[in-house]
Amino acid sequence: MRTRTTLLLCLWALVSPAFAQPVQDDFEGNGTIETWAEDDCELDDSLPNPFSNATNSSATVLEYHDIGGQYANVYFDVPANFDLSENQTFSFKIYVPSSGLTGSAPNQVSLKLQDGLLPQPWATQSEIIKPLSLDQWQTVTFDFENDSYINLDGGSPPPTQRTDFNRVLIQINGENNNDQVLAYIDDFAYDGIIEVDTSGNSNPDFDQLVWADEFDSDGPIDASKWFHQTLLPLGTSWYNGEIQHYTDRIENSYVENGTLHIVAKRETFTDQGETKEFTSARLNSRYVFTYGRVEVRAKLPTGPGTWPAIWTLGQNIDEPGGYWETQGLGTTPWPQCGEIDIMEHWGTNQNHVSSATHTPSSFGGTVNTAGQFIATASTAFHVYTLDWYPDKLVFAVDGNEHFTYEPEVRDADTWPFDAPQYILFNVAMLSAVEPAFTESAMEIDYIRIYQSSNTTGIEQHDAHVLTAYPNPIGDMLQFELPSIPERSISIQVYDHQGKIVHSDSVNPSGRMVTLRGLESLPAGNYLARIEVGKQRYTLRFLKE
Repeated sequence: MRTRTTLLLCLWALVSPAFAQPVQDDFEGNGTIETWAEDDCELDDSLPNPFSNATNSSATVLEYHDIGGQYANVYFDVPANFDLSENQTFSFKIYVPSSGLTGSAPNQVSLKLQDGLLPQPWATQSEIIKPLSLDQWQTVTFDFENDSYINLDGGSPPPTQRTDFNRVLIQINGENNNDQVLAYIDDFAYDGIIEVDTSGNSNPDFDQLVWADEFDSDGPIDASKWFHQTLLPLGTSWYNGEIQHYTDRIENSYVENGTLHIVAKRETFTDQGETKEFTSARLNSRYVFTYGRVEVRAKLPTGPGTWPAIWTLGQNIDEPGGYWETQGLGTTPWPQCGEIDIMEHWGTNQNHVSSATHTPSSFGGTVNTAGQFIATASTAFHVYTLDWYPDKLVFAVDGNEHFTYEPEVRDADTWPFDAPQYILFNVAMLSAVEPAFTESAMEIDYIRIYQSSNTTGIEQHDAHVLTAYPNPIGDMLQFELPSIPERSISIQVYDHQGKIVHSDSVNPSGRMVTLRGLESLPAGNYLARIEVGKQRYTLRFLKE
């Protein structure tokens, strides 16, 4: 992905809270599209025109090179949603040389409108497909009022009645194939304008609570929401020189008087054949999300050697013993999975709290970090927040911001934060611990996750996550419902692109449900959505 300078045609926007901006790009610096990005292919948005002629004499064009990617495309996002009620037409020039094609896919081009704020932007997309002629420049027009369109979600209204599109995606010769395509695009244009808000309030409002734990029931943690991570990932120890065992004992994690306690203790404890002198707890959420606000009200432990953290990891991390790794989703190493540290505190630097990000571009001793001094970090509760947008992360304590991570270029190296992450709470122990230390706890009053009420998608309200048996699966999977259903249940299975690949209706005789007929699914990761009346559940599984 590469970013180019934007030419703003409406200069009065400098003094107005909103301005009308066209959406166009001639790939010669005279456009309003800031960034073109790619999936499963390569692009160059300033390539000398290899087929300059009377039809298109432009000096530079965008090169689209599908080198065999199954879902290759190029796309861009706009800073405000399209209003298709009055202007519905998109157009561009395209040249596809026959020498740049392999396979037998139909010669066609798709323009798809999507909501780039969704965890699966394609889930509610609308698409128009047009045929192509080879070896010539041609102008292709997509009219979302008069052309035939395809709504991926059959329940979506017509495009002209929608205002949730902010992404334009171009795909040549279809998807779900490994054919190669070389093509050139020029003079992209939308026949309307977008109203860009320059007041600084263009970020989505995270106004809807989607998941929370208020820690209101005394006793063990809620096992439907949290998983104890106890396996030593290095066989004999944890990362970062940590010297404790994490346990699932109530002595190290429990709820009392409306507060979660994660207690680090000095005690001799043997587990997994290893004896250590400290114990604590490390919790993984059974909930994942993409974008939103995280609020955690917490009071921190004290004393050199203590290292409490409130943080997230990519659901796809391949860390041994992590909850989502045990569900067959551990496909990506750290830091490629992405890590967001909402709050870290070292007892050797009492009352200084910090936030950080870890990505392939900066990890370990990352440069992407900042913090602030909180005089009562260990004696009073404070609210630690993360606002996670599609283009930046904002960290604050009690509403006072101290760090924003907003890389100029967002790619796999700098921005793995466009996929689901899960929450972790833990108190690690480091070797700087003082001899007088006996125990100290991080206390958490609540965690609340909010998203925009305008956001929809498969995982928006998945507060009820089920476990698949076995995992990975062969030709069937089983799962257990919290209670015996009184009616048939509906099951839909989605692939990693958000497409429905299997549907079924099952009448179970008890809580255990068996879903058959999955032998034809290709190997890969899947998500199943289960509906029992008005109750919705999800589970993820791996197909071998």
